[in-house]
Amino acid sequence: MGDYEIGRVIYLVILLVAVGSWVFVQNRNSLGKAAQMFAVWIFIFLGVIASYGLWDDIRQTVRPQQSVAQETGRVEVPRSRDGHYYLTLEVNGTPVEFLVDTGASQVVLNERDAERAGIDTKALAYLGRARTANGEVRTASVWIDEISLGGITDRNLRVWVNEGELEQSLLGMGYLQRWSSIEIRNGALVLTR
Repeated sequence: MGDYEIGRVIYLVILLVAVGSWVFVQNRNSLGKAAQMFAVWIFIFLGVIASYGLWDDIRQTVRPQQSVAQETGRVEVPRSRDGHYYLTLEVNGTPVEFLVDTGASQVVLNERDAERAGIDTKALAYLGRARTANGEVRTASVWIDEISLGGITDRNLRVWVNEGELEQSLLGMGYLQRWSSIEIRNGALVLTR
């Protein structure tokens, strides 16, 4: 710890002693009540820290989920809080969450999702090029044995693996055009076969 950090710690200790002394003097006649209030504030503080630490898990629980009606060949996906639509498909039996991107011409997997789906990304030849909002990236073409959405399965689908930094795999028109109807109705994306 450097001199600057030691000085800050000493300052904070002096500040804590001064505030603690003031609280003690103000509440010396009712120390039990002051201890209760202190405990309440500690629990509030711990609750805020726990909520912050668990926010990603909480968000996944309350996020609207897709619904699949197999008998009618219809999938309804509610709009996420960030304004996008997310679909979870099984790629070679592995669940992969996709961002629906009508501006993408193909299905694009990031390397992490491709590896989870059984694709050896180290053996791929990244010969393709794609222009993205972040610039040009190298891509590799692969064929997926099976991609499923609910009970609706497509076989032998060509997808691209992105070598660059891609946070979310993209579900582009290469897959979406396999549906007879794509529409947005009442804040939900509706796909129909």
